[in-house]
Amino acid sequence: MLKVLSVLFIMLLSVANASQIKSTMFQSVSKDNAILLQDGKEKKFCPRCGMDLVKFYKTSHSASIDNKTYQYCSFHCLVDHLREGASIDDPQVVDAKNLNFIDIREAYYVVGSKINGTMTRVSKYAFSSENDAKEFKNENGGEIMNFFEAMEIVKKDFE
Repeated sequence: MLKVLSVLFIMLLSVANASQIKSTMFQSVSKDNAILLQDGKEKKFCPRCGMDLVKFYKTSHSASIDNKTYQYCSFHCLVDHLREGASIDDPQVVDAKNLNFIDIREAYYVVGSKINGTMTRVSKYAFSSENDAKEFKNENGGEIMNFFEAMEIVKKDFE
């Protein structure tokens, strides 16, 4: 009986540790801190891969296509949609520090940090200020790039 209780206790600790790991994933925020731009019952999910936008919020990108707003879990999924020839308006990315959406053309991307990315092996996190990007880079590594330079890295995911 003691052996069974010990095994159950270890299993409970494992489940508790697993939930702590999930809740501390860098990309995640609480649902109260996430801004979801899409409409409809699927607004919480990436339209390309179905991943949870709150769980992968800090790598979210958005764009309007034919007057409809799409919110993607990652730069990868945005580029996947663009590869189909979509013409986008108002492209945005989440500022990983302040959690608000910013114009992708004004973002400072830190590419290749030690923090896991979303839908890629090479992470890409965006910041509205160069100082925030430098601070993140100093703590986590990577290289600071603009949107167009970072997009060239994303395109390699599809080669």
